[in-house]
Amino acid sequence: MTGVAAVDQRLPEHAREMAEATCTSDEPVVQVADLHVELTRQRTSLHVLRGIDLEIARGEILGLAGESGSGKSIFGLSLLGLLPEQSQPVVRGSVVVDGTEVTTATAAALRELRRRRLGAIFQDPMTSLDPTMRIGKQMLEVADSHTQIVSLLKEVGVPDPARRVNAYPHELSGGLRQRVMIAMAIAQEPRLIVADEPTTALDVTVQAQILGLFARLRREHGCSIVLITHDLAVASQIADRVAVLYGGRIAEIGPTTDLLDRPQHPYTAALMQSRLDTEADKRHKVPTLGGEPPDPRELPSGCPFAPRCSFTVPSCEATLPPLQLRGRHGNACLRSDELDLRRAASSSEAWASAPVIDPTVSIVDARSLDVAAPSPGVFRKGAGVLILNGIDLTIGEGESVALVGESGCGKTTFLRTVAALAAASGGSLEVDAGACQMIFQDAGSSLTPWLAVGEIVGERLHGLGLTREERRVRVENALGLVGLPPRAATARPAQLSGGQRQRVAIARAVIVPPRILLCDEPTSALDVSIAAGVLNLLGELRRQFRMALLFVTHDLSVARLIADRIAVMYLGRIVEIGPADTILANPVHPYTCSLIASIPRPGGARVELSGEPPSLFDPPSGCAFHPRCPRARDGCAVRPPKMVGVDAGGHSVDCVLAEEREWRR
Repeated sequence: MTGVAAVDQRLPEHAREMAEATCTSDEPVVQVADLHVELTRQRTSLHVLRGIDLEIARGEILGLAGESGSGKSIFGLSLLGLLPEQSQPVVRGSVVVDGTEVTTATAAALRELRRRRLGAIFQDPMTSLDPTMRIGKQMLEVADSHTQIVSLLKEVGVPDPARRVNAYPHELSGGLRQRVMIAMAIAQEPRLIVADEPTTALDVTVQAQILGLFARLRREHGCSIVLITHDLAVASQIADRVAVLYGGRIAEIGPTTDLLDRPQHPYTAALMQSRLDTEADKRHKVPTLGGEPPDPRELPSGCPFAPRCSFTVPSCEATLPPLQLRGRHGNACLRSDELDLRRAASSSEAWASAPVIDPTVSIVDARSLDVAAPSPGVFRKGAGVLILNGIDLTIGEGESVALVGESGCGKTTFLRTVAALAAASGGSLEVDAGACQMIFQDAGSSLTPWLAVGEIVGERLHGLGLTREERRVRVENALGLVGLPPRAATARPAQLSGGQRQRVAIARAVIVPPRILLCDEPTSALDVSIAAGVLNLLGELRRQFRMALLFVTHDLSVARLIADRIAVMYLGRIVEIGPADTILANPVHPYTCSLIASIPRPGGARVELSGEPPSLFDPPSGCAFHPRCPRARDGCAVRPPKMVGVDAGGHSVDCVLAEEREWRR
């Protein structure tokens, strides 16, 4: 894409305006030709990228989508000249970035290129920022002065930047830390920014703000951006084009709207069908993409997607299809001309039965529950602040309840309190005597790395008086429940994929079936297809064991699919609660409305919730949401709202709009 005349008129209006404002007639900022990358890990050669041909125009935003292991991050590192040296990379082909051939450049030339003309933003800013250094000192590595640092932080939307320069990374929220990384990336006004999953673990509201920030930076600075993501809906918010990678090759590439409206490759269509949707039919399981991505140690000779494709014919397994471009939209599928993937049936199936719920048996019963944290400071004097403030929530036998809200609202604290990992400071909390089990967001860090999977899963069997053979059978049965073969018992966690590790964590939790399963963001960092499989698995286990679920998530699409009821939390309080479908279809609280509007949808407009959640140590008076509320009134800053029912179906809201019955006006 070179020049305004080449801007695709089928882009969404907001994307087209940005592209018209920034595209120039200059040479492409990136020119990649026949790129192959081989890495060596554990003495095994991995062919990670296999013949990538791609150009990126100046001022263009390219979305790079695909599952984990498809080669997205290695492609981004190839552009930056940062391929891991310990993996002994072997690179063939050409990578020209802003006129510099990266594959043959000296170390000094690459350092200068990265410092002056490239920017990088990675998924987890905590691993990119030095925890022992203040923000301002770290930014001096790329900025020229304290004045420029403050200006950069202000430009990327960090509130009170003059004060934030003295903060340590752990004193900032996830969204603010990511903004600091963006400020560092644009300090030298680079020609290209590589953003590798920069919004994956962020709240939907912060995600929308970060995407909006990328769009503004492109518009104001004219830089090109490679946005790496596993979610096509995220890419669709700002990308001019999307390239879908699979097995180290480009499976499909084209203008964003064309690719989403008229997918030409079965893999692209399958990714879109696996997306979690707020309007999906809950009577059916979430459509999933079966199988696993190809092993780079043993790549098939034909189409890499053939083993998982429902349209495969013998020629697909024998021939490696080339990328064929027709105009600006191309694909690597031998059958693209004869397939209408818009009408391809999804692979979902109906649930065999509905969950059995007994609301008369309370598994969790919280009444006016408070949880306090000590006041900040060296000596931590005083009663502290309330992380949870007056929580009323009852969960019945077999019921699934989702807690949603931004980071810092108290979701995980409530989960930890139910699990007796945090103590209540007020009110009451009763939990059924049956065991609670917890599944964490990062399964990799919750599994002991030096133990075999069988040992990890079988830990809870100790003390039950079982023989070694009985324990082995129980472990294999538990692995079978979560879709893992018996041989997985001998593997170490590092040898498994992210989805497999999460299944191991679930197997460990249910090998002795608990009365309630506590799930803390178990799907937020997974590919959409793997996340769909995990949600289906939790639904099956819930039905089989009549197990209650308490599910923490920032994604309302996930909440609706997994939960019977949704409780929306803000600054330690439940501000709205009710049946999941009711909350999504008829939200009342302005905060709930903002969360729903922030959900990325393919081709949909991006909606941002302005501002940051207030500090628990200095909460606003009156309604805690009023500083960010688009419908706030004068009285909202003075009088705290109270929870009132808005219908007979258990839908209650903590807002003056509900008190005065004005939410529909």
